[in-house]
Amino acid sequence: MYNFASIYIVFKDQKIMKTLVIIPSRLSAQRLPGKPLIKINGLSMISHVFRKAVEANIGEVIVAAEDQEIVEDVKKNGGQAILTKNEHKTGTDRIYEVFQKIDTSNIDLVMNLQGDEPLINIDDIRNLNKQMIKNTSQLGTLASNIQDKALLENSNVVKVLTKGNLNQTNFPEAENFMRNIYQEKENIYHHLGIYCYTKNTLEKFVSYNQSANEIKNKLEQLRALDNKIKINVAFAKFAPIGVDTKEDLEAVKKIMEEKP
Repeated sequence: MYNFASIYIVFKDQKIMKTLVIIPSRLSAQRLPGKPLIKINGLSMISHVFRKAVEANIGEVIVAAEDQEIVEDVKKNGGQAILTKNEHKTGTDRIYEVFQKIDTSNIDLVMNLQGDEPLINIDDIRNLNKQMIKNTSQLGTLASNIQDKALLENSNVVKVLTKGNLNQTNFPEAENFMRNIYQEKENIYHHLGIYCYTKNTLEKFVSYNQSANEIKNKLEQLRALDNKIKINVAFAKFAPIGVDTKEDLEAVKKIMEEKP
């Protein structure tokens, strides 16, 4: 069993809130197989993400890995990783396996950080954690402004429709998530691949079967909405490139390799 006594602590109304960050990762992604171990500046993508999560300093960080090669890479680079089964249909189902394997008696929130976003901003991670605690929400995620209208029709860029304007201080509820939009609408934002659950919400989420809506759109967050689990959205100042294709990878490499 793992001991998370050193997890970052936040106080709200004298209640101690503790967060655990779990990063799901697998080598068998259809569009870009093997991407977690692709090197950028001499370090694997998954280890870049792990280090970002550690730097955010909101809680202990573990990689939930489908493949032993990922476990070995993360540990070699100073991180923690636990091997999971290869039968999970979504990242949330994968992180729940790790959640069940460790001692989480002192955990209140579980953050699911995607392993293919090495450019994720640490202040945005912290803001999501802060909003979850401040608003006692069930489930939260991040979204940013859409700067390029071409992204509206890009199915690799997930969009979220919120029930009100999203800004740096509020935490509005999500109305829907979609991949394609063919006309501009108000309160449409670029969704980022990160979720934060209360412990009870995570357990409830994985107890449900995949919904038809989720399967059709390949968006696991729709399982939550289809089962009346509210999702609140925090504002992200930056919209990192998620690595789904070779073109995404080249764009991310260019940005990261130009940094000092």
